[in-house]
Amino acid sequence: MSGLLLVLLGIWAGLVPFVGPYFNYEFASDQTWLITWDRFWLCVLPAALVFFGGLLVLGSRNRASGGFGAWLALAGGIWFAVGPAVSMLWDSSLGPAAPIGGPIGSNGVRMLEYIGFFYGVGALATALAAFALGRFSVVGVRDLEYAGESPVAGQATGAYPADRPATTRGTADAPAAERTAAAPASTASREEPPPRSRFGRIFGRR
Repeated sequence: MSGLLLVLLGIWAGLVPFVGPYFNYEFASDQTWLITWDRFWLCVLPAALVFFGGLLVLGSRNRASGGFGAWLALAGGIWFAVGPAVSMLWDSSLGPAAPIGGPIGSNGVRMLEYIGFFYGVGALATALAAFALGRFSVVGVRDLEYAGESPVAGQATGAYPADRPATTRGTADAPAAERTAAAPASTASREEPPPRSRFGRIFGRR
């Protein structure tokens, strides 16, 4: 789900600067399909990072590629949030204004344009990428069971290899209480070993 939302968010952020003027949703210019270097660095490039990062997260079959995609989307989201402020470093002739210009419209429309072009997109992309990255960074119990690494996976699901004899299933895999009850009487009369110390029990369990 995070990968799908990142893909949709990247498509939105990459297209809205060019098709927004059709709906009076414009930033710096009311011309459609107008490309400038400032628009490329501040809109197109981070949108591409979010889009391709979301594709990797969505179609990944391992943690390495999925984590790499999440990092790409995270970088794109952060750049959306800080890019307009950083852009003042490469063009100081405009004073306090960003090189890409400002939003067009009433106060409410300008607020929505700031959110839809930069800050809201950056915050949402960062949150989704961080969520996906956290998921790829941990190994859950269910992941271990799917991989067959959990010692109780077979008992939890009741699954046994097809070639395993039926006679061994009732003894080797039965709970300890049932195996004790099924054991011969002679084994119950054996002398119990002396109890272990506290440290012995700890290291024995380890």
